[in-house]
Amino acid sequence: MDLKNLLTFMHVAELNSFTRAGQKLGFSQSTVSFQIKQLERELGTQLFERINHTVVLTEKGRDVLKFAHQISKMTQELDKRLQNEEEVSGNVRIAMADSLCDNMLQEGFGEFRDRYPGISLKIITAGTEEMFRLLNQNEADAVLTLDNHIFHAEYVIAREERSGVHFVADSENPLCEREELFPEDLAGQPFLLTEKGMSYRRLMDEKFAELSMEILPVLEIGSAGLICSLVEQGAGISFLPDYVTEEKVRAGRLRYLPVKNFEIEIWKQLLYHRDKWVTPQLESALAYLSEREFR
Repeated sequence: MDLKNLLTFMHVAELNSFTRAGQKLGFSQSTVSFQIKQLERELGTQLFERINHTVVLTEKGRDVLKFAHQISKMTQELDKRLQNEEEVSGNVRIAMADSLCDNMLQEGFGEFRDRYPGISLKIITAGTEEMFRLLNQNEADAVLTLDNHIFHAEYVIAREERSGVHFVADSENPLCEREELFPEDLAGQPFLLTEKGMSYRRLMDEKFAELSMEILPVLEIGSAGLICSLVEQGAGISFLPDYVTEEKVRAGRLRYLPVKNFEIEIWKQLLYHRDKWVTPQLESALAYLSEREFR
């Protein structure tokens, strides 16, 4: 089997286009078509369905793609061993929730650069729906979400964990003196929140909507770290994941508010598309994110 044809097949499968695969590989569309037909003849099966200029993998094509990924990975490992090349290089695009960026970039980016100096990262902050649009259109290589638990046959879960989320206030806030609170007690409070429609903010709004309530924040901003600092200064209360607030809670500068009847489950998940070609640089980024974000 010609590995060049297999490589072209993987690019067409990933990009869903003979033209885009040719552009990425530096081949003409006719060359790509010839290589795919050659591979189909050799395997004795049709790999793609071509309908109205769209390219979709057949069921046999999906089976071949799984083996192609394995062959590609083994070939890359062999090349690396023979060349004694230790540095992984290339570009990786990660779409993630805005509130997860602080841990990755402010605290971990220097460590990532030291470990993988040849990898260039592109971080795209987006809501969950937009993240998966990017993933499905191959505009992102992987996504790091903070939302409802997501399970779908189209995606591979590289790592996941449940994350706590609480209403928080500064330790001097009168609400902290209460032994228990109810959602109605929060009405009229100055809320500092992430943008409407974003992950756990959306889940909070949906829960309040079930109770026929609506929260109108005094500030909306993407940075959960900045919100946390403003809450500590007494600017208002917020609804934030525990990994953002737990250090300040332990230090006594913030308090979790004991709000009853308001249970929300959120999950931190690292996923990529099942048809995605996991290159050495993507594999390295996934391993690092698994280590950094799921401690």
